[in-house]
Amino acid sequence: MPEVPVSAALATARRRLADALAQAGRGVDDARLLAVSKTKPAALIRQAYRNGQRDFGENYLQEALDKQRELTDLDAIVWHFIGPLQSNKTRAVAENFHWVHSIDRARIARRLSEQRPAALGPLNVCLQVNVSGEASKSGVSPAELEALALEVARLPNLRLRGLMTIPAPAEGLVAQRRPLAELRRLKERLAERQPSLELDTLSMGMSDDLEAAVHEGATLVRLGTAIFGARAGH
Repeated sequence: MPEVPVSAALATARRRLADALAQAGRGVDDARLLAVSKTKPAALIRQAYRNGQRDFGENYLQEALDKQRELTDLDAIVWHFIGPLQSNKTRAVAENFHWVHSIDRARIARRLSEQRPAALGPLNVCLQVNVSGEASKSGVSPAELEALALEVARLPNLRLRGLMTIPAPAEGLVAQRRPLAELRRLKERLAERQPSLELDTLSMGMSDDLEAAVHEGATLVRLGTAIFGARAGH
């Protein structure tokens, strides 16, 4: 199987992000790429790192831990856990990741805070919001978001950074923007009602809807296919 040309794909993704930021009237550094490396080998992560990528997102804990062990020499790498999180996995996530994007329950947040080693500093977290109301999707409902945010913000070893969503697929920029605009409005409303939270992150947008996400204020755009090619099965 030929090696995926990660350097060329990353360059294309960066141009695409830069163009979207310019079209949205935003600064060149207002959003950055999160390379979703789930199901991809450590060798491809190393290629992306050599080409300047630092943020990597993983969904499957054991797979991520195996890759982290292979890549311990990459000391500036930033690991993001972006998949559903179960109680029996919180300790390993708290000990081995810099960010968690998928918190939707206070119990999971409390476990992460209790299990985060003090020497690592607070764990950066986002609350996953189910803006499309899909029964099959994880995420706190918009109605329950504020209460969860306040509870998470009180936890000593977590730093609440913002919100994340995975909306239902949609065709066309207008349709893609609609649920992402809802997440932006939720963040703005939360920041207005609770200014002490200091939210600075919107984790939204993937390979198919990057432009829509950037227009709606994304600060972290999660790209997998656009950087690493078609995803292998898991």
